Amino acid sequence: MVVITGPTAVGKTALCLDLARHFGIPIINADSRQIYRELKIGTAAPTEEELLQVRHYFVGTLSLTDYYNASMYETEVLKLLEDLFQKSDLALLSGGSMMYIDAVCNGIDDIPTVDDQTRNMLKQRLNDEGLERLCEELKVLDPEHYAIVDHKNPRRVVHALEICLMTGRTYTSFRTNGQKQRPFNILKIGLNRNREELYARINDRVDKMIAKGLLEEARSLLAKRELNALNTVGYKEMFAYLDGVWTFEEAVERLKGNTRRYARKQLTWFKRDEQMAWFQPNQEEKIINYIESCYGEQRE
Repeated sequence: MVVITGPTAVGKTALCLDLARHFGIPIINADSRQIYRELKIGTAAPTEEELLQVRHYFVGTLSLTDYYNASMYETEVLKLLEDLFQKSDLALLSGGSMMYIDAVCNGIDDIPTVDDQTRNMLKQRLNDEGLERLCEELKVLDPEHYAIVDHKNPRRVVHALEICLMTGRTYTSFRTNGQKQRPFNILKIGLNRNREELYARINDRVDKMIAKGLLEEARSLLAKRELNALNTVGYKEMFAYLDGVWTFEEAVERLKGNTRRYARKQLTWFKRDEQMAWFQPNQEEKIINYIESCYGEQRE
C-alpha cells in the first residue's frame, strides 16, 4: 500500500490522479471530512470530473448525521484492501488526516463503539452543564487520561467520558498503543513545499473556495453546526461571520491563518515518522521510480 500524504494544499490530489492512472489503480481517500457528501467546497473534495477520471473510495459516502470514527475507517479500509489486492499488488491511499492514516498503517486501540443512548446523553450534558463540568467528572473517573487530554477539546473529553460511563472502566485501560501487524507492505511518501510557496497555495485555495460558494455552503449547514464534522477549519470561520462575530473579510483572513496553522500541525505530525520519504509534488517521475524500485524489492 502506497501512502501519499502531506499538508493541506500541497498538491496531493493532482499527483495522486496521475499515479492512479499510471499504475491503473483507484484512490482510497484518507480525509476525514471529504467522506461527508455535504462538505464539498470547504474540504476541497475531488470534483465530479476528477471522480470520473479515477475511482475514489470514501469520498461523499456518508451524511453529516452518520456516526463515524477512525476505528470504523480502519475496519472498512482493511476490508476494501482485501478486495483490491485481488486485482493488483499495489493500492494507493491518499489524504492528510493524521489519525485516519495512522489507523490504517498502525492500527487503533480496540475501544468499544459508543451506543446511541450514551452518546446522546453526553451531548445533552455538554450543552446543559458545559465542558468544564465534564472535565471535572473525567478527572474523577479517569485521572490518568485527564492529565493528558486537551481540556478545551469537547470531542476528546466527551468521548473519554462516554467510554467510562458505558463500560465502567477507564478510557486509559483501552489504550494499549500497540502497533498492529498488516498482511501487506506499506510505503509512505510525504509531500512538502517551501513554506512561502505552501502558504501562497493555501491563501489561493481559500480565495477559490470563497469564489465557489463556501459561504453559501456554510449557510446551508448552519442548523447542523453542532455536529462534530462541522467543527473544522473553513466552516467555523464562516459560522462566526454569520453570527456577526467577525466581518466577512476578517473571517476569510482567519480562515487562511487557521489553515496555515493546521498545515504546520500536519507537518509536525508526519515528520515524526521515520519511515516517511519526502518529495516535492512536482517530482512525479522520481516518485514513480521510487515506488517501482521499492515495489520490485518487496516482490523479490
